Amino acid sequence: MSDVIELPAAERERAGKGPARAARRAGQVPGVIYGAKKDPVMISLENRALNKLLNSGSFFSTLFDVKVGSKAERVLPRDVQFDPVTDQPVHVDFLRVSAATSVTVQVPVSFLNEKDCPGLTEGGVLNVVRYEIELSCRADAIPQQIEVDLTGLSIGDGVHISMVSLPDGVEPTITDRDFTIATIAAPTVVRDEALEAAEAAAEGEGEGEAAPEGEGETPAEPSGEGESSES
Repeated sequence: MSDVIELPAAERERAGKGPARAARRAGQVPGVIYGAKKDPVMISLENRALNKLLNSGSFFSTLFDVKVGSKAERVLPRDVQFDPVTDQPVHVDFLRVSAATSVTVQVPVSFLNEKDCPGLTEGGVLNVVRYEIELSCRADAIPQQIEVDLTGLSIGDGVHISMVSLPDGVEPTITDRDFTIATIAAPTVVRDEALEAAEAAAEGEGEGEAAPEGEGETPAEPSGEGESSES
């Protein structure tokens, strides 16, 4: 499972747009902790610290101990709202969890042993279908990542969820099919697809373009009529 990260926060006394705007002006991101049949707690987090965690790639599958004063709340991130212009976080929601809490999380996929994959060493291309897998498990058993071993795979082979070893108590939420995580594609297929896309784009750009006036026409020879000679 992933490590529990301590995350300092300040408690906000009031909810609403006014206090939230004031927190953002001070370089803070407002948020809320809810769940476990307890009253919600309004908090604010340091903007730079939150952005660093968001860029880690595993924010939503990481447990945090949010420390507010002398108290700590074990939580799991559930939602982050972003400013549509600046793309900066403007609000974050955390769910209280315990060891017995069952959660659904998106866990990133990590591909191992590419050098031991004949399909890749022979020039094939790793075609990733799912960069994350949605899993159901207890909050204290969230894996940090799902490891996919590429050893021995040839061009044309695929990696399906049934080929992945998941920890005890961890199950994919998709249970009605053996879904594909990645395939080893032939390099010619990738090149052909890229060429077809480029040709289609070129044809699209050429359609509807009118030729410049007079282009392709042979200019008429001057008849000489009405011309005056200069001495």
